[in-house]
Amino acid sequence: MQRTGAQIIWESLIREGVDVLFGYPGGAIMPAYDALLDYPVHHVLVRHEENAAFAADGYARASGRVGVCMATSGPGATNLVTGLAGAMMDSIPLVAITGQVASPFVGTDAFQETDVTGVTLPITKHNYLIKDVAELAPALKEAFHIAKSGRPGPVLVDVCKDVQFKSTEYDYDAIKLRLPGYRLKMRGMADQVRRAAALINSAQRPVILAGHGIILAGAHDQLRTLAEIGQIPVSTTLLGIGAMPESHPLNLRMMGMHGEAFVNQAIHNADLLIALGMRFDDRVTGNLATYAQNADVIHVDIDPAEIGKNVTTDVGIVGDVRAVLDQLLPQVEKRDRSAWFSQIEEWRTDSAARDIMANGHERAPHVPYVIDAIHRATRAEKATIVTDVGQHQMWTAQYYRHENPDRFLTSGGLGAMGYGVPAAMGAKFARPDDEVWAVVGDGGFQMSIPELATLAQENCAVKIAVMRNGYLGMVRQWQELIHSKRYSEVQIKAPDFLKLADAYGIVGMRATKRAEVEDVIAEARSIPGPVLMDFVVEEEVNVYPMVAPGKSLNEMLRRPMNERIAAGY
Repeated sequence: MQRTGAQIIWESLIREGVDVLFGYPGGAIMPAYDALLDYPVHHVLVRHEENAAFAADGYARASGRVGVCMATSGPGATNLVTGLAGAMMDSIPLVAITGQVASPFVGTDAFQETDVTGVTLPITKHNYLIKDVAELAPALKEAFHIAKSGRPGPVLVDVCKDVQFKSTEYDYDAIKLRLPGYRLKMRGMADQVRRAAALINSAQRPVILAGHGIILAGAHDQLRTLAEIGQIPVSTTLLGIGAMPESHPLNLRMMGMHGEAFVNQAIHNADLLIALGMRFDDRVTGNLATYAQNADVIHVDIDPAEIGKNVTTDVGIVGDVRAVLDQLLPQVEKRDRSAWFSQIEEWRTDSAARDIMANGHERAPHVPYVIDAIHRATRAEKATIVTDVGQHQMWTAQYYRHENPDRFLTSGGLGAMGYGVPAAMGAKFARPDDEVWAVVGDGGFQMSIPELATLAQENCAVKIAVMRNGYLGMVRQWQELIHSKRYSEVQIKAPDFLKLADAYGIVGMRATKRAEVEDVIAEARSIPGPVLMDFVVEEEVNVYPMVAPGKSLNEMLRRPMNERIAAGY
């Protein structure tokens, strides 16, 4: 059957199971938007293209499907760049469709022309420039396959405007994928798996490092089985949070720059690290020269480029982490590692005494107290918690106990401020019946305020919790601790968020004291639509522990004595 390029876009999306996407129209993509009127796809009109990419990212994480965003050429396409870079670093399956000037004008510096395939080459898994309508459907089919297979990532399809008008024969089901250079290795080599099992069985002080790959591969059961059979403690990366229930006695929780101090001590003193679906990011390792010097390293990852890239690996296994663990588990023997757990418990007791925060009843609440209150209110509902980037992001990782995979969404590798609200919007579209919270700072939130209009227009019931301390908190913390409190451009003024909410037709509420926090949370949860909560929190509070730049993982800055309390908040 004959179809125009514009029709091919929507028919191909429908065949890939897409029923919602996020975008913003413009001249070079206008034919596709005209054709949209004839197709049953829910288009969410964002207020900035960057937020279309962030929303598609949140949708993908929450749904397990490919997120889709759309923009026009030039500034529309370049505005997607930050979201594509974030999806690339966090391995999120995403397809971005952009309009491009008509093919005869490509390379002429035409109005709103940008070489978007060139711009995005380093931050996409693959991309296409479509100048022939016959190439459009095969490119879209390949794009979805590439985005979701192997190590997931973003793929961009740039479609010239004249291609959208032209017609060609269309039979999506008949298209054969031809990707000769794209080979996926799912199972590990048998001898490497045997070597890994031997190291695990002989280790006295092993630690499992569980990354985002566990969640992406759906290897939660295998991870838990490995930990329980081998009696091996588990630590997670920021994006690995939820890979194993945090209430499980073998889950030590998050490692790294702002991870639990006793977890970092365990990793520093381990004799074996079992790295599963993680990439040894610098925020995880601290100083590489002193990182776990006495430990052998087993590294399992589907991306061969990650094996040995940052940390020398004794056994590197390329493969899907779920498939590799299925190979490994029958060879793992039960072990008594009670002495190792006794040592870890000593470090844990010290951490609890030194790093939990105090808070007086009449003072402004600090962010950890608010996070804990949100956790206590929502934990039974299995809420999806989406954060922006900064101190509140780390405190959410520390103080919200995550029991389920894909319920904690955050920009990890890129650390993109402005991510929280649009990503939460995407997550809510993926899980319309679930409770979705956006925990944001007053800095990052001001980068995504326009999306309040989108939330209102769509009646998208995201609960937005703004932690307003009047600072770019994490930058201020570094300036305090590393630059002798020489504050430079970190104080940030905010509008009256209640008036702002009212202007957008959204319910707004505020808490300035600890005693008001729970009531505000309860009221927000009782309202069916979007809600904006303004939590006025203490201004100069730091995230601890903290591994300073250039320091070893065990050389952590700890909370000063006057900020500590032995138990509770």
